[in-house]
Amino acid sequence: MKMKLNKLPNDCVTAILSYTSPRDICRSAVACSELRQAAGSDFVWESFLPSDYSEIISRAHPSVVKFGSKKDLFFLLCNSLLIDHGKKIFNLDRDTGHKTYVLSARELSIMWSSNPLYWCWKNVTNSRFEEIVELRTTWWLEIHGTINTKQLSPKTTYGAYLIFKVSEHAFGLDTMPMEISVSVGSDQVCNNTVYLRQDFKKQQMQWVLFYNRTKMLTSRVNQGLEGSVSVVPGCRVDGWMEIELGHFFSGRVCCRDVGKEVKVSLMEVKGHHLKGGLIIEGIEIRPLH
Repeated sequence: MKMKLNKLPNDCVTAILSYTSPRDICRSAVACSELRQAAGSDFVWESFLPSDYSEIISRAHPSVVKFGSKKDLFFLLCNSLLIDHGKKIFNLDRDTGHKTYVLSARELSIMWSSNPLYWCWKNVTNSRFEEIVELRTTWWLEIHGTINTKQLSPKTTYGAYLIFKVSEHAFGLDTMPMEISVSVGSDQVCNNTVYLRQDFKKQQMQWVLFYNRTKMLTSRVNQGLEGSVSVVPGCRVDGWMEIELGHFFSGRVCCRDVGKEVKVSLMEVKGHHLKGGLIIEGIEIRPLH
């Protein structure tokens, strides 16, 4: 193996490596000393960077975008970069180089979020964003996030996740299932229902007290949906909770393609009951493995 590599021009080796993946490059450089120089070249690592990386880093504060090589830049982008005046996070997957975005609560369309009677904007130390938003009380919950497929990695399946917490004094979040959906352009590709708070004892009590009304409304919410309360929240390593709102395929985007708008939604508008205590950090759009 060593003799064969010695016979190949360095340009040929780097060209071959550029068709692999970041994970393969790092493993190859450790396993074979003959590949280390080629594995660190700008040519190889630029092939793993998104074609619009210059535009992406221009949206970050100049003080945080410091790198000496394309390899340095790749791993800088893997560590999450605040862009668009701190309202979004961009990062690359270390293994594949695929793009991930996190839309902050300020980037979402949240019904009545500007009214302090319904929502409260806060600064917290355990968030990557300057502000998060907490639901005081409302009977109409409607949250939407949008992103264009042209901003994402092409030919990649993505999942959309609500990043949230539930306060100790939350109420009404487990009374009715919430509707979640993802649409790409004019096509709805996912729709389902979820409970953000799995308080089964409380749900059972409400079913006993308000059986007829709850059964009727739950049936109305679930009608025509893919599943019935099959999606459950999970814990994140950053201390927040997340729940999948749906998944979609980004498709193939060429340089002249304007892309399609992806709309991610969470709604509870049919129960007509008060709810509060939902704390939202944002929505993450990340590739599925």
